[in-house]
Amino acid sequence: MSAFDPKKLRTTVLRMAYAGSSVHIACAFSIIEILAVLYRAHLYLGDDPATAPDRDYLVLSKGHGVMAQYACLHELGLVTDDDVNHYFGNGTRLKGLSDAHVPGLEVSSGSLGHGLSVGVGLALAAQRQGTRQRCFTLMGDGEMNEGAIWEALLFAAHFQLANLLVIVDANAFQAMGSTREVMDLGSIAAKLTAFGFLTHEVDGHDERALDRAFTDLLRAPSRRPRGLVARTVKGKGVSFMEANNRWHYSRLDAQTYAAALAELAACWTE
Repeated sequence: MSAFDPKKLRTTVLRMAYAGSSVHIACAFSIIEILAVLYRAHLYLGDDPATAPDRDYLVLSKGHGVMAQYACLHELGLVTDDDVNHYFGNGTRLKGLSDAHVPGLEVSSGSLGHGLSVGVGLALAAQRQGTRQRCFTLMGDGEMNEGAIWEALLFAAHFQLANLLVIVDANAFQAMGSTREVMDLGSIAAKLTAFGFLTHEVDGHDERALDRAFTDLLRAPSRRPRGLVARTVKGKGVSFMEANNRWHYSRLDAQTYAAALAELAACWTE
């Protein structure tokens, strides 16, 4: 099994969600491959993935998808089995939203629309200090309804933050419905390009395609900030969760937990 194997990461997410009787499983599943490829091949973490002064930054703007990042931190040893088995319990350190007090998480997020502004600030600081640090900001398509997102995009282009890579998890849903129903943004890739970003679009569950897209964007000799629109399926990996927005707020019971684990186990044997 390769490092940051998506099936293993999804299993860890299920373990956490069942242990904590918590929600936001589907929105964690849609970003699993994105995070797996980043941690495996593109995110420089230096000597210590939580504190190395020259590390790249990863800002999870869609902080409610944090179980996917916790699963990656579990692979790195920053999240323990005890953390997983007691997720979301009283007095435990792992919350349902990204929390900067947890080693390996750069920001506290979950108030949607704010994470990109933080990422832009980190990228600008690195640029002005002359470091080689990059900032990866991962956000959802639903949070792009927020006006602060578009202000941050304009700022990034104006200051030529070539060390910023904005990743949009375009899973076509948000909390209360489809993005098309709530606020149809049309082509996000076209909008990022119009805002001055060097932009690619990719299948967000195709690890090879993601790796190529990250490589092409990061190596491109351009002073423009970079954008990647990852087309994903909310709930990817478990059939009864896929594109089913009920699983934004639904909790696992013994039956659905067993069924989801069985599907993932079957994938391992294929």
